Amino acid sequence: MAAQESLFWRNLKNDLKAYAFILPYFCFFLVFILLPLVYGFALSFYSWDLFTAPKYVGLQNYDKLLFDDSRFWVATKNTLVFVAESVPLLIIVPLIFALILNRPFWGRTWAFIAFISVSFMPSVAIIWMWRWMFDYHSGLVNFYLGELGLPLQNWLSHPQLAMVLIVLITTWWTSGFNTILFLSGLQDIPRELYEAAQVDGGSRLAQFRFITLPMLRDKMILIGALTVMASFKMFDQVYLLTGGGPMGKTRSLAQYLYESGFRDFKIGKASAISWLMFAMIMVFAMIRVAWSWRSARESS
Repeated sequence: MAAQESLFWRNLKNDLKAYAFILPYFCFFLVFILLPLVYGFALSFYSWDLFTAPKYVGLQNYDKLLFDDSRFWVATKNTLVFVAESVPLLIIVPLIFALILNRPFWGRTWAFIAFISVSFMPSVAIIWMWRWMFDYHSGLVNFYLGELGLPLQNWLSHPQLAMVLIVLITTWWTSGFNTILFLSGLQDIPRELYEAAQVDGGSRLAQFRFITLPMLRDKMILIGALTVMASFKMFDQVYLLTGGGPMGKTRSLAQYLYESGFRDFKIGKASAISWLMFAMIMVFAMIRVAWSWRSARESS
């Protein structure tokens, strides 16, 4: 009996130590994540402009956004276009970089720094550099076009080119993080598989198709899901490069949320936009979870 009581108090002591380690993060999560989420969801049912008392309006904010707000649907379309155009590039380009960096060659460390370092630079510095390069009057790109005798382009105000430039700049700027993830996946693949394929006469293309891609499937699904969720939150590029123009062609949901909440002071509307964005992101997250469950069942 005494031994059982001693075991009980020892287990309780260990449990309390574990809870003590968890407590700081739990407090952070409660104060800075959970409570703001609940408060923001509650605000989406109110009309509030920060200067008057909040007024309960029920589902009116959602109703107006979904059925009466054309700017919301334009921003949704622009966001989905950006996701559809950027996500494939943000998978293919980092995979190519990772394949290059996974092979030994002279200067690989410097190449790794060149590929990766850009992703850790401040977004404002990166985007202002590109804004200067594509400026109509003093930009570097138009300078060389003029030197070649070609017509100058108003890149960031062009209805068709503006979104393309945002996608390309985003790919150049954010590929480094996905490159690291792919590189870690490549280094986890046993070298014996490639050696056996070489003995059997398998070409590099065959090795990539039948060894690399299958072994990277789960990692690729994870990277795709993370990239989709990050692309839905596109804000810096649009706000600093085009401001949502021309004619709203590049306005994203995140920028429309910002304009509604911090420019027009429609806090309830902005909260409703944020939860509609959350619902869209959750659709892709659930697809990723379902795919993972399917893969787990197939491998078991």
